[in-house]
Amino acid sequence: MQLFYNPTINETTESFSFDKEESKHIIKVLRKKDSDILYVTNGLGHLFKTEITLASDNKCTVKIISFEKSAPSKFHLHLAVAPTKMNDRFEWFLEKATEIGIHEITPIICDRSERKVINTERFDKIILTAMKQSNVLFLPKLNDAISFKEFIKQKQEGLNFIAHCEETNKKTLKSALEANQNVTLLIGPEGDFTEKEIELAEANYIPVSLGNTRLRTETAAIVACHSVVFVNEE
Repeated sequence: MQLFYNPTINETTESFSFDKEESKHIIKVLRKKDSDILYVTNGLGHLFKTEITLASDNKCTVKIISFEKSAPSKFHLHLAVAPTKMNDRFEWFLEKATEIGIHEITPIICDRSERKVINTERFDKIILTAMKQSNVLFLPKLNDAISFKEFIKQKQEGLNFIAHCEETNKKTLKSALEANQNVTLLIGPEGDFTEKEIELAEANYIPVSLGNTRLRTETAAIVACHSVVFVNEE
């Protein structure tokens, strides 16, 4: 199944048109024509079966034949991850985390962060593309970048963890996780969190280990993401 995206449609929508860019892709690249079937999601768990009524590369129009709605997850996974120095590594994380089933991502700027500015528009496109390619019906939320100190002031519901490499008394993430619980997990920059940051976070975040080896930021984030989703598989 090839999945398309339109954030404006809902259960009462009868027909709609794709924008010019998507219309051109559907008609010119995919060579779709009148009466062909397209599957569309609004990123909120709906899957719409639609039929092309106007195969125009400027304004491809479809009518909705039927729809189904997936139940939301019984847990919410929120990773707060320091952007990597090399953009392509963070983009890889966004793509793979979306495929695995993450719900929310917040880039956090830490004391040792080498990248302090991110391209939110580009990151949004990467997440959207990954959602469509992997047939995920819920679009993960990408928040604006925020400082580490400001983020930990925010109240997070559920289980809160900070993964770091310091030799302190830490649980393994595997042993600390529980099914059907919301999870917020902090992943630091290439140089890890500072001792001061760890101390600040430990008032509300449980320190955890992601394994016996030192992981890159983006690898650690993927390990954490998969671990949480795996624990919650039914």
